[in-house]
Amino acid sequence: MAAERKNTARNIDQYLATLPDDKRVALEKLRKTVRAAAPKAEECISYGIPAFRLGGRLLVAFGAAANHCSFYPGAFPLKAYADELKDYDTSKGTIRFQAGKPLPVALVRKMVKARIEEYAR
Repeated sequence: MAAERKNTARNIDQYLATLPDDKRVALEKLRKTVRAAAPKAEECISYGIPAFRLGGRLLVAFGAAANHCSFYPGAFPLKAYADELKDYDTSKGTIRFQAGKPLPVALVRKMVKARIEEYAR
């Protein structure tokens, strides 16, 4: 979850402003998609990276590293959409992708909705 360099941003706009153009554009698109899928979620910085909280709980997060961008929707959405994620580098609750090949909007939307449903249980 570490940013490309130590990032002391206090909000998502500050975080994104420090990134190279390609990563900033990819993450702004991701941010917009999450916001549309979870309009009641609040933006924040958590563990030094951009995140969204819903009902006081961490919903999803995203960030940039030296060689990739990452989306952190949690383990449940990754399991639920494993077939659609087979072309991406994933681990327990993380999806790594290249800025030039961002995650599909429809897939991000489904994973955010799955995370919201997970919290509703």
